[in-house]
Amino acid sequence: MSRSRGAVIGPLLMVLGSWGALVPFIGHAFGFGYTPDNTWTWTAARGSLEVLPGAVTFLSGLAVTASAHRVTATVAAWLAAAAGAWFVLGTVVSPWWSAGFIGTPSGSTNRGVLEHIAMFSGLGVAVVCLAGIALGRISVIGTRHVSTSQEQLDAYRRIESAEPYEAYPGGPSRTIDLTATEAHPPTQSVHDS
Repeated sequence: MSRSRGAVIGPLLMVLGSWGALVPFIGHAFGFGYTPDNTWTWTAARGSLEVLPGAVTFLSGLAVTASAHRVTATVAAWLAAAAGAWFVLGTVVSPWWSAGFIGTPSGSTNRGVLEHIAMFSGLGVAVVCLAGIALGRISVIGTRHVSTSQEQLDAYRRIESAEPYEAYPGGPSRTIDLTATEAHPPTQSVHDS
């Protein structure tokens, strides 16, 4: 497949992945994020619920952008979709294991809703949507590839329908009597003007 299939979707996934992985650490510099509200404070919850899916989304976007191999790009798009789903569902299912406390939105009620959307649910939905678009673009075979395949099939059929030559096993023997040409070489006439 051509690399242009992921030329737009891949970089968008990389931007969203970078945002998801970095905003818990740098968001407090501009008053945006969850507690603890110290810049560059690492917690286990941030690592498993934000950095991990952000890194997977970024790397998947990079693979979708750079890959010309359909299987590699498909796997990368599915990984991006899983990372997006993790952004949405990670905070919901995190009580099942000791992921740690993700914190609370540092803003007011209205801004806290926006912080949750921008850092978790909305971000995850956007990543899943872009991954779905990438999967659709990757899985569709372009008309250019179909016409090339048809031309190759037509050429193969022409070869199959041609008369067999001596090189083909079981083909009729075609030999040239070289002794006759050696005994009587062709004459060449030179015309003087």
